[in-house]
Amino acid sequence: MPHSPVGYFTKQENIAVVGVADMVIRSLLDKQQFHDPLEAALRLGISSATWPLFGLLWPSGARLAERLALRPVRAGERILELGCGLALSSLVGHRRGADMTASDCHPLAGAFLAENVRLNGLLPLKYRHGHWGALPNASDFDHVAPVSAVPQTADLALSGRFELLIGSDILYERDEAGTLADFIADHAAARAEIWVVDPNRGNRAHFHRHMAKQGFSLHEEPIDRAAEADHAAYRGRMLTYRR
Repeated sequence: MPHSPVGYFTKQENIAVVGVADMVIRSLLDKQQFHDPLEAALRLGISSATWPLFGLLWPSGARLAERLALRPVRAGERILELGCGLALSSLVGHRRGADMTASDCHPLAGAFLAENVRLNGLLPLKYRHGHWGALPNASDFDHVAPVSAVPQTADLALSGRFELLIGSDILYERDEAGTLADFIADHAAARAEIWVVDPNRGNRAHFHRHMAKQGFSLHEEPIDRAAEADHAAYRGRMLTYRR
């Protein structure tokens, strides 16, 4: 149980994913971790309650990584992981030779990814800052650290278009305005496929409608996995959109 010098506890595990060698992943010890002394995360709309969520391995992320591990690597195909968190899927794809880019809006996601790349003996993996939806107003943070103390992300801004975009458990908000679908459309190639593993959160209907407006058709597949010795039961949906 390593203790980070910057104020939070982490752990290191071997994660088995069928199709690749075990991945070594450093994650936060639990959901009680929090460290945002300059309030960089708060400026991005990340509260103390949601701060640690990026640094945990989630069941939907494991299901997404399993799916990507069994998919043939295609020459010339660019793959983007949305809201990557610990980026298990990106690490799996990268290990298999796919052209991966991981993205997240959390200030520490890039640093955790770099460490997990190192632990697995991999070449550097592309990481970009990806944020959908409106940012909080600057005036909301007049009482906190100056803007100059917040890590700059302009040089890491996500750009370009991708043939495959993947995400797990990213439909955690109702998103009436369709900001996630808009973000996907901005970064999807003219002919693209989108994978979303959703643990039946209940926000799919809104997302389906917004994706349809962007010209994507939907194939929905249930995931019903019984508990086994090395993992808990899982129920959710594999959502595949194409245009």
